[in-house]
Amino acid sequence: MLAGKRVLLIISGGIAAYKSLDLIRRLRERGAEVRCVLTRAAKEFVTPLSVGTLSKSRVYDELFDLTAEHEIGHIRLARDCDVVVVAPATANILAAMAQGLAGDLATTVLLATDRPVLAAPAMNHVMWASPATVANLSVLRDRGVSFVGPESGELAEGEIGTGRMSEPLAIVAAIENLLGANAPLRGRRALVTSGPTYEPIDPVRYIANRSSGKQGHAIAAALAALGAETTLVSGPTRLADPAGCRVLRVETAQQMLAATLSALPADVAVCAAAVADWRPAAPGNAKLKKDGGAPPQIALAENPDILATLSRHKQRPSLVVGFAAETDDLIAHATAKRLRKGCDWIVANDVSTGTGTFGGDDNRVHVIDAAGTESWDPMKKDEVARRLARRIADRLAGAA
Repeated sequence: MLAGKRVLLIISGGIAAYKSLDLIRRLRERGAEVRCVLTRAAKEFVTPLSVGTLSKSRVYDELFDLTAEHEIGHIRLARDCDVVVVAPATANILAAMAQGLAGDLATTVLLATDRPVLAAPAMNHVMWASPATVANLSVLRDRGVSFVGPESGELAEGEIGTGRMSEPLAIVAAIENLLGANAPLRGRRALVTSGPTYEPIDPVRYIANRSSGKQGHAIAAALAALGAETTLVSGPTRLADPAGCRVLRVETAQQMLAATLSALPADVAVCAAAVADWRPAAPGNAKLKKDGGAPPQIALAENPDILATLSRHKQRPSLVVGFAAETDDLIAHATAKRLRKGCDWIVANDVSTGTGTFGGDDNRVHVIDAAGTESWDPMKKDEVARRLARRIADRLAGAA
């Protein structure tokens, strides 16, 4: 909870500013005192009246406010809080923060504050991936700024990609974690695998699958938000690194196994990656050519079983969680997999054609353990991740 905590919320000018109104409500529900700064552009999306009504506090929007600046108001705003949150954090305000600009009240406060700063980026996916934004993010992370999101999905302009501002509850969880108000996994180490693996046939072609990595990345972010020291071992994806995680990038199943074992010991391991079961036994050093003859016969070799290896390892985590992506007989196949692999829990989901699970933003899972099956309603993958992370925290707390 955030009872008694003082949150200074800076709302900058992006369409995601509408979510900031719900963020204010969520913060106040948890007992936080919220004061808000609006940039000039933010007032094109939300009004000072709506922000002030929800926050129950004066809204600040001008640097050269005679009454406020008589008391050096921007300094008081910068210091009279426990945390500064920028939501949405547009590409423009992130650039200003990185360059140390102070052209308005919001950027002046950010330059003058000595409190923790949390930014929730929101922008078009091309802007998020641009070299300028990437460089600015690197500078800000080096200076200790924390980030939550952005998420992947449909953007305001109808394009698909990474750039959506995190949902208010995810931002609240990140604030609680930053302030140590809700960090049940603090002092714990978490290991998560995510994404597909690419198994080379030759230097050009490979065997892979349709996994986007969205669920695994969301789980890593949720565990980090609860305070865990989280390592994410990721196959090839288009996703941004989750906030607060150490990321090890791999391509093949063999590389993923090596990276996973290098991250031990851990208190919990969540194997959400869709690891290829087989790989070409002898990948070619040159591109295979179509010469009019019979197609090449590709001999396959079995890949290492990462989930089973972790479940039986001498440094076995206290809790090992696997995923079962199935197309039929979901519960029966997943239950058998849990017993066969030796893990504690299996999270089963249906990835058959038409479900939209692979690559989509929604998921419906069934958590299977020794006690039976717990079926969850369909929900966003981010919410699945937060609920699973909380279940993990409860389990580890009970085992302590």
